Amino acid sequence: MPELPEVQALVDFLAERAVGQAVVAVELGSISVLKTYDPPPSALAGGPIDGVHRHGKFLDVDVDGIHLVFHLARAGWLRWSEAIPATVIRPGKSPIALRVRLSDGSGFDLTEAGTKKSLAAYLVRDVSEVPGIARLGPDPLGADLTEAAFAAMLAGRRTQIKGLLRDQEFLAGVGNAYSDEILHVAKLSPFAIAGTLAPEAVSRLYAALRDTLTGAIAAASGKPAAELKDAKRAGMRVHGRTGMPCPECGDVVREVSFADTSLQYCATCQTGGKPLADRRMSRLLK
Repeated sequence: MPELPEVQALVDFLAERAVGQAVVAVELGSISVLKTYDPPPSALAGGPIDGVHRHGKFLDVDVDGIHLVFHLARAGWLRWSEAIPATVIRPGKSPIALRVRLSDGSGFDLTEAGTKKSLAAYLVRDVSEVPGIARLGPDPLGADLTEAAFAAMLAGRRTQIKGLLRDQEFLAGVGNAYSDEILHVAKLSPFAIAGTLAPEAVSRLYAALRDTLTGAIAAASGKPAAELKDAKRAGMRVHGRTGMPCPECGDVVREVSFADTSLQYCATCQTGGKPLADRRMSRLLK
């Protein structure tokens, strides 16, 4: 799933290529991908693209005041083409969920692999009409999220810090991969309780949050959309690296698996050398 750094890179990629172009047509390859009905896709035809923006993990293409907003979910992606094929996509016959044709012949497809479809697109006049955007917490790189404000958000939270970082109503844009990375840099257990963190731990976590995301954005910047997934994987310290050496201490990277996801961590760096039990609602092994 693309998270804040990759979504920001896609925003920058699209903005460079699409702003100033006019939308020729929007075609649906999957009827279920569009979660709104007013305005219809035809309302975008002829409209100029005025800007491309990010709201957490949502991409927002502003077409003359009508916003095409989409969330790529777990298996969705954006595929850019300098020359979109002339053939019209047929619903249900391709992995393409939505296609946008632009005035210079270029355009982009939203694609989704697999059978579990969760990619979602919206056409709205105000982005706050998108339920997921309306509920978003602060942007972790926003100027208003100071260390003091972050500490106040953590205070009293009886929630494991890994889950809290992934909660889009708490912070907008961090997911499974970057929460693993942030906690590794901060040297914190994924199961530490947020409201019990000492001030120095909160300070480390805040610095790790900002530095990790800023570094990942810089690493992704300028890369074509087709290269972002590989670049993300290559830049990971612990996420997706189970069994490999920790880049900090050389200990083996360990994993805790759940029903539909997993986390990775270094016991030496993050849990005082104690492996976490690999079961739901794990606790430190005694």
